[in-house]
Amino acid sequence: MATILQIANADKNLSLFTKGLKTSELDNKLTELGPFTILGPVNLALSRLMSLTYEQLLEPANRSELLYQLSGYILVGKKMFSDFRNDQKYVTLNGKQIIVSTNNGETRINGAKILARDKQGSNGVVHLIDNTYSTP
Repeated sequence: MATILQIANADKNLSLFTKGLKTSELDNKLTELGPFTILGPVNLALSRLMSLTYEQLLEPANRSELLYQLSGYILVGKKMFSDFRNDQKYVTLNGKQIIVSTNNGETRINGAKILARDKQGSNGVVHLIDNTYSTP
């Protein structure tokens, strides 16, 4: 069975995200036993990330910021779509808290809607989200 990193690498909608994982060397962490849950922002979402453009984040001088930002989209543990409940709180790899909200059949993480879900790998699961989010 493929790892979650291999699953993410194979999804063209996550190509910017996986490029960032490699640049930040976070990809090494995602080859470990895990399990992990990736909440991967699709390419369009990452192109609107924050004050720095995503391309600027990929520059060597911004590696620590890139690592910090992308770690906010990874959870330790395997969280399937059915595990997410309204008002649940999780802590991401960078130590920040995210909050789940459910309404009208949609599940959102800090406001970002889960688009594709439950792409299972040998060391976790990948979900695609439609937007980036900030963590308090």
